[in-house]
Amino acid sequence: MQLSKYTHACVRLEQDGRVMVLDPGVFSEAAQALAGAGAVLITHEHPDHYDADALTAALAASPDLAVHAPAGVAADLRLRAPGTAGRIHDAAPGDSFTAAGFSVQCFGGQHALIHPSIPVVANVGYLVEGTLYHPGDSLVVPHGVTVGTLLVPVHAPWSKVAEVVDFVVSVRAPHAYQIHDGLLNEQGLAFTESHIARIGGLHGVTFAHLAVGQAVQV
Repeated sequence: MQLSKYTHACVRLEQDGRVMVLDPGVFSEAAQALAGAGAVLITHEHPDHYDADALTAALAASPDLAVHAPAGVAADLRLRAPGTAGRIHDAAPGDSFTAAGFSVQCFGGQHALIHPSIPVVANVGYLVEGTLYHPGDSLVVPHGVTVGTLLVPVHAPWSKVAEVVDFVVSVRAPHAYQIHDGLLNEQGLAFTESHIARIGGLHGVTFAHLAVGQAVQV
């Protein structure tokens, strides 16, 4: 399975001509990522993960495109694109389904706390093909599964480096790559990733940085 990195939290998966996109947000090259996609997974409603206009356009352009998202996001999409409601599906922790030929398991449930005054929204983490885990905006460790490749939200208003490192160590995936890096400059990203790579390496995790547009096999 090929993984391609887009800006911030968006990744594109391709296997045997099938395409799945996770979290095409407004910081990402959403229209480019969505081209030819058969399925989209959205972790939560924040616009850096959910570009509503781009996804509505993609649904209109592709009659076979299916979207799986938390109930609030799915409801919003159905209002925006009523003719495509049958292709928009609610996703919740504990769900398992197949989308564009990819097997998907759902974990988590809530977005990480930003501040007590800011309401917590639904957030679903996705394990794709039993190996690749995209947690969205949470540091929830998926239970009962072995993760092969972890996508690490390296920086956010809701996290600190210690929490991110502990997440990487707890999941213990052999391979890890960064996501949610759109708010850091080069110096901040290098600083944060050095801690993840060094401490993760002590626990068997090989962390590597992906440039925007770079693709790897997972």
